[in-house]
Amino acid sequence: MTTVISVENLGKKYNLSHKSKERYKSLRDVLTKKFSSIKPINTPPRNTEEFWALKEINFEIKQGEKVGIIGRNGAGKSTLLKILSRITEPSTGKIQIKGKVASLLEVGTGFHPELTGRENIYLNGAILGMSRIEIKKKFDEIVAFSEVEKFLDTPVKRYSSGMYMRLAFAVAAHLEPEILVVDEVLAVGDAQFQKKCLGKMEEIGKSGRTVLFVSHNLDAVTTLCDKGIVLNNGKVDFVGSAEDARAKYLNHSLKYKASVYNNAGRGGTGGVSIEYLAVESGDTLTAGNSLLVALRASVDDKFRHRKDLQVAFGIDSEDGVRLYTFLSSWINYELNLSSGEINLNWQVQSLPLVPGKYFISASVIFQGETLDSILHCGEFFVTYPKKHMHIERLHGWGPLDLNCQIYSK
Repeated sequence: MTTVISVENLGKKYNLSHKSKERYKSLRDVLTKKFSSIKPINTPPRNTEEFWALKEINFEIKQGEKVGIIGRNGAGKSTLLKILSRITEPSTGKIQIKGKVASLLEVGTGFHPELTGRENIYLNGAILGMSRIEIKKKFDEIVAFSEVEKFLDTPVKRYSSGMYMRLAFAVAAHLEPEILVVDEVLAVGDAQFQKKCLGKMEEIGKSGRTVLFVSHNLDAVTTLCDKGIVLNNGKVDFVGSAEDARAKYLNHSLKYKASVYNNAGRGGTGGVSIEYLAVESGDTLTAGNSLLVALRASVDDKFRHRKDLQVAFGIDSEDGVRLYTFLSSWINYELNLSSGEINLNWQVQSLPLVPGKYFISASVIFQGETLDSILHCGEFFVTYPKKHMHIERLHGWGPLDLNCQIYSK
């Protein structure tokens, strides 16, 4: 099988600038600075620090492989994709790529904001080396997939983030690149769109083209990809099957204390920022007890008077499998945002889970669009009561501990 991507000793270095702490100023210093054209002697110097976002990266990708790239925030995933997409130059090492590459990275890249959706489709096709006739053959499919036909002749700077992402993905996926690079496409958009994206990427993979997919959705990675690469602190920690890569990543995650600022992944279009999440019922719960989670988020002015924002919570098992999802709209709960803040508690009565470690994820959603989403930002453990009848629970029996009864007939 032909190697289409070869990465050898790849590294990316950034020089971070730090401003030295200024010494105490007297009134004389202030007046001297104000009236003198001479640079004051107390102007703080700047120190620079080398930061390697990527270091000593080596791997090969064969034609037709579907590769999932996973790792915690700051592991270097997006930097690697930008280098592979030739957006950023590496500091060391070299890459060899055979074939046309279409990239869908963060919202805002790839399109010219002043051009219409129609014009951007043709522009992107030309960048990929396609003729106008070739683009025209795919044009109707792109428009149908993106569902933005009514706004096709509107400048994309007026699109919502969801509309922008739908069109950007449709263009990248339908113009037949030999290598498709996708970074966190599932962080934005509704569930129906996410499902369409995964289906299209699976179709691309089956056609013999190569897919590189970065996502914090481990179920999506293992479903779509046959190969996985785990990045940790800017280095390749594992290359192998997608299932084994998932296990390696989760093993790393267990070493971290989950919090809003030490989470497994964050995404969204902005406007709301989740600032606090905590399991108020305690880190360790007895099976059958209730779970209480507190959440606080700041809200931009444009959303303060909206009545249709939703808060979502999810419970994942230790191996990253989603066990339960809850949306505030399911119980017709209306958020009061007049203070510019979301402040609420979420409670699950009589938690029916077997012993183990579990993670909480949270999102804020507006009309199907994710404004902020944090994966595994809270954690808790479940134990059995001391006199519980369960002596042993075998792997594969399932995560639920339901309150059951048996009656004689």
